[in-house]
Amino acid sequence: MNAYEQYIAFTTLVSKEIRRYLRIWTQTLLPSAITMSLYYVIFGNLIGSRIGEMGGRSYMEFVVPGLIMMAIVTNSYSNVVSSFFGAKFSNSVEELLVSPVPNYIILWGYIMGGVSRGLLVAIIVTTVSLLFTSLDIYHLGIVVAVVTLTSILFALCGFINAVFANSFDDISIVPTFVLTPLTYLGGVFYSLDLLPEFWANVSRANPLVYVVNAFRYGVLGVSDVNIGFSFAMIGGFAVIAYWYCMYLLRTGKRLRS
Repeated sequence: MNAYEQYIAFTTLVSKEIRRYLRIWTQTLLPSAITMSLYYVIFGNLIGSRIGEMGGRSYMEFVVPGLIMMAIVTNSYSNVVSSFFGAKFSNSVEELLVSPVPNYIILWGYIMGGVSRGLLVAIIVTTVSLLFTSLDIYHLGIVVAVVTLTSILFALCGFINAVFANSFDDISIVPTFVLTPLTYLGGVFYSLDLLPEFWANVSRANPLVYVVNAFRYGVLGVSDVNIGFSFAMIGGFAVIAYWYCMYLLRTGKRLRS
């Protein structure tokens, strides 16, 4: 395929992904807005007013970046895992694999579908948060970089989950038993400074700590971990996941009957 044909293939895959989640927006976009609104009311207004400040900011301001990032992680992951597993389940992915479309175009088509949903949900959740508090962006470049890298990373993780899933039940195992606990224990609702030294060090083994804190630094200028190391962690995991996804596509492992 020449460059123009690859561009057509890529845009077709991305537009297909976008149309898919927009068609069922009540299941893909609306729940995040409702869930985050409840978090803002319960943890921000009701509980936050009793907690006071955290990290030199009001508790509402402190938790908003983590909640936005939680929505991005969940939606970027869910979009790819559900879409690609659906294609694998219906055997339509085999037709894509035997086509002249390069594997990296296939992978990036699904990735950008997940990234676009993650970014759209981020906009929605951020807009909702402005009803409860004001946000002054500390460093826009860091915010954009963290959101983009995180969306790509978890879209890739969703792809890997979809490849190894044997049923629709399997695509909910990782979000339920891995992503959700890691997110809640990733410093979304608290600062690592509140933990005893031992548990603070244990928490640093959680990759979501670096995602949440890097984004919080971009928004508020507050972080419990080194920003440079956070970017290294996110970028490193993304590179490893990308090359593993390419390996799975190249070998056809669990993709061809």
